[in-house]
Amino acid sequence: METLREIIYSTPIIDHHAHNLLTPSHIGKNNLLSITSEASGPALEHSESTLAHIRAVRQLSKILNCDSTWPAVQKAIEARREEPDDAWTKRCFSGIETALIDDGLDPEGIHPYQWHDRLTRSPCKRIVRIEREAETVIDTLLQSYRKQQKSAGEFQHAVYTSYMEVIGAAIKDPNVAGFKSVICYRSGLALPFAKPQWVDKLKLIYTDEGVTSFSRLEDAELGPLFVQVAASLITEAKSHKPMQFHTGLGDNDINLDLSNPAHLQPFIETYPELNIVLLHASYPFTTQAGYLASVYKNTYLDIGEVFPFLREKNSPLLVIWSEDEEESKLAKYSDQGVSQDGQERVIREALDLCPSEKLLWSTDGHWFPETYLLAIEQVREGLDNVLSEYVARSAIKLDSAKRIVRDLLFNTANTLYKLDLELSPLSLRLLGDSPVSPAMIKHDAWSSNLQLLENFIQKNQSVKFLRLQWLDYTATPRTRVLPLKQALKMLRAQKCLRLIQATLGMLQTDELCPGSLPAGNFALYPDFKGLRLGSRTGYATVQCEFREEESLEEIDLDPRTLLRRQVEKGKANGLEFLTGFEIEVVFMSQTVVEGQTRFGLSQTHTGGHAWSTSRPLHDNHILDLLESIASRFETAGIELDQFHAESAPGQFEIILGPLPPLEAVDTLIAAREIISSEASNVGLRATLFPKPFPQTAGTGAHIHLSVTPEDKWQNFYAGVLKNLQSMSALLYSNDASYDRVADGVWAGSTWIAWGIQNRECPVRQVESSHFEIKCNDGLSNPYLVLAAIIGTGLQGVLNETPLTMKPCLVDPSQLSDEERKDHGIRENFPTDIRSALSHLRDRDLPTVLGEKVLKHYTTVKQHEHKLLSGMGEEARRHWLIERY
Repeated sequence: METLREIIYSTPIIDHHAHNLLTPSHIGKNNLLSITSEASGPALEHSESTLAHIRAVRQLSKILNCDSTWPAVQKAIEARREEPDDAWTKRCFSGIETALIDDGLDPEGIHPYQWHDRLTRSPCKRIVRIEREAETVIDTLLQSYRKQQKSAGEFQHAVYTSYMEVIGAAIKDPNVAGFKSVICYRSGLALPFAKPQWVDKLKLIYTDEGVTSFSRLEDAELGPLFVQVAASLITEAKSHKPMQFHTGLGDNDINLDLSNPAHLQPFIETYPELNIVLLHASYPFTTQAGYLASVYKNTYLDIGEVFPFLREKNSPLLVIWSEDEEESKLAKYSDQGVSQDGQERVIREALDLCPSEKLLWSTDGHWFPETYLLAIEQVREGLDNVLSEYVARSAIKLDSAKRIVRDLLFNTANTLYKLDLELSPLSLRLLGDSPVSPAMIKHDAWSSNLQLLENFIQKNQSVKFLRLQWLDYTATPRTRVLPLKQALKMLRAQKCLRLIQATLGMLQTDELCPGSLPAGNFALYPDFKGLRLGSRTGYATVQCEFREEESLEEIDLDPRTLLRRQVEKGKANGLEFLTGFEIEVVFMSQTVVEGQTRFGLSQTHTGGHAWSTSRPLHDNHILDLLESIASRFETAGIELDQFHAESAPGQFEIILGPLPPLEAVDTLIAAREIISSEASNVGLRATLFPKPFPQTAGTGAHIHLSVTPEDKWQNFYAGVLKNLQSMSALLYSNDASYDRVADGVWAGSTWIAWGIQNRECPVRQVESSHFEIKCNDGLSNPYLVLAAIIGTGLQGVLNETPLTMKPCLVDPSQLSDEERKDHGIRENFPTDIRSALSHLRDRDLPTVLGEKVLKHYTTVKQHEHKLLSGMGEEARRHWLIERY
């Protein structure tokens, strides 16, 4: 997900609807409180207790490095404004590519639109406000024509002629990007179509001696006429320049009933060649605006400048601060990102309604640079939270999320306004000329991750406990269980569980391997993108990574991090992957003999048990178990493709659906936990042990993997096959694993080869880039295994390694030496873990996983081998079945 965050924070913003900043001489004449409120006058003083204001104080105080109080923030801003070369203002505009500025507000004391070029990467342009141009024309001609004692008819004609000249000149002006109407504020959006007698309104204005000047066009008949004249001129000129409409909520001079953009439907249909932009998500009419944007080619939806208005459902609008401890706790709880939720809700609704190429975003920033800063922070954080969640639960693919970001922030506006700008990524999160501190980036990542948990809990209110899980180097699943209340308290305080660093150097008996010391801690960092309901009602489970204790920086030894890095490296080089797992499991009975647990055929085993036969499913006990597993899968959001009987007694195969690699392994571990728990509930042991019964083919853990783009598959699998012998110690990670390395039993062969739909090869091509890796079992750590497979395959692509090995169409063991040589089949799998470990550094694995990881893995496996070698064969078998 880090690549998505990088896109979110490095994509420059085209702010297609902004306003001018105040000059230094006027900035002190306006109330800074307006940066988070639409209120004015005395009402503005109450804005300090709104969540939008409280959150703004918190954001600004972190950036300004001052106390989180409004007086402290004001003082710090005043000090920053004294810095030379507009440094603070440039910081507030950081990340804006260009601003299209509606300069139709009060023109006194503001910088002209060209002045803002110093703050943006590309020159700024104007948005011409139609009503302001009409008002200026009417007022200018009213004064001059009265002095010249010209007739009302001449005045009327001159107004129309001059107005059309002004609009015509703006259409031709390359510095004008588009037009805007605020008719919503004046007479509403129900635009009546022009009638000839409406022009008489101008005559009435001219002849009314009480009208000495003209400043506001608000007549319900005359105002729409100027809008339609502009629309006609733009259309007739075949201009690309859009017309923006303020719609929805605004100041207290708006008629909310008439601000619904649905009123614009006849206008949209009358001018099909005029591109129309509905500003600010038309809140509270976002649904109507989204409908119009989705069904009319010429209509677009802007979703900017909404955060002061919206709040999370059932959250308080005001927070009353108190010295009372309990009230203060309530206030802090109420401020957990609530004001941010407004922007997020609009993003969600807009994405549900509209294609991303019809969506764009703006600050509506004006007067103070801080309005730009806060708006930019809001949208980037909102996109981060919303899209990360959608990708995490597979609602959308990562590529789609990236496209949404680029469309919303840059591409749609660039295309719509014909700006012809090149999307050049920003240096990640600039603060003036210096990068934001790692602590700030860490804070953003933490908040985004925590929000996934908060959203999950809101949807699954039955959860009372949180299981924090990880997989060590012996592939032992380990777990800490926290009451949800305690987990939330810890995580909201930005704290992690601390575990001894030696946890990655422990054997199954908790014995430490050489080099692992009983000192020092790692932070156990939960990745809530993989959060799901657990194997027991009331529990949620999440896979974790080990991080540095204080900085939360990644560590090289963590298995899950290793896989994530390889996936991210693939994406950076244009490759993506889908992974699916087959879970082969044997259900065994458990009995205690002389104080020792012994495993054997379960009472549910039936005669005639064979691959895909119906006979094993006739027993209601086993079918009840499989159905309860399937039900738990569904509750946990795990896609079950199918299940069927396998060859060994009590053996079944449960097939999971395809997912991105990291999510696929997280899901695999969660699925195994459910299978083991459900089996235990009926007195059975579910085991992944490679060879529970000597006479059978054994139990594997086959991996299905596909590569996108598909045309890279030959280089990719050439890299995998080149390194397959080297990664044997990861795939077959225990001496017990090598009992399953055999020929003629569909178990993956003793020879390293590949074939098209050949189940006697360890690597089987299913179709195109979809392959099955059969040389793996349930004793391996799937994070390490998949990191090695993807990493070596990626090396094959980057090095353009040719696939010289020919596809084998028969059992490789049945070929003659000469035939194997002709196919390029030259290597066998090792026969035991010691031999496998000796090959670990032969090829690309030191580059892919790193020497530190390989050394640590070798140490753990050698020590594990020593432990197991001291047991008798039967005792070792039961010992491993008990644990896997």
